Amino acid sequence: MGQKAALYARVSTRDQNPEAQLDRLREWVERQGMDAVEFVDRGASGRKTSRKALDALLAAVRAKDVDTVVAVKLDRLARSTRHLCDLADVFETNRVDLVCLDQSVDTRTAAGKLLYRVLGAVGEFEADLISERTRDGLAAARRRGQKLGRPRADFDRKRARRLRKSGHSVRSIAEQLEVSYGVVQAELASG
Repeated sequence: MGQKAALYARVSTRDQNPEAQLDRLREWVERQGMDAVEFVDRGASGRKTSRKALDALLAAVRAKDVDTVVAVKLDRLARSTRHLCDLADVFETNRVDLVCLDQSVDTRTAAGKLLYRVLGAVGEFEADLISERTRDGLAAARRRGQKLGRPRADFDRKRARRLRKSGHSVRSIAEQLEVSYGVVQAELASG
């Protein structure tokens, strides 16, 4: 029986296409002479530790249905060192190798195992820097008096309250005023 690889691809938004990742993964598996099964998460953040396709991949790993997990980059699997280490533990416990094409990670070697953990730490550091810059930018905008967030819905708030007092449902009010149910509900709850 030949080796079986689990190909994992992830894109962060639904309008992105995972095919470029999958093409590279398929080529690698073909060169290795392995069979493959594909796991693809669409519109899924790498910061989430539970994703539909990743969870299915981990179930296949635990069931010993695959021998190797292959991804283009580590950040497709996870964005935190903790999550990458947790994945590494699951793979190691189940004697499944990990290969990441762009980072030369191949846990079949000692150097590959070390590189996997180092790159995970660097990835988490990069994500933390992005979060820090975002917080700093938002704080600077607030200091300049810039209003942040979604603009407030423009509708007749007094009419919404009158309609509610006369017995209309929140859904009915939302339809009449042509705003969302949540907007009307929040307005009525605010007093």
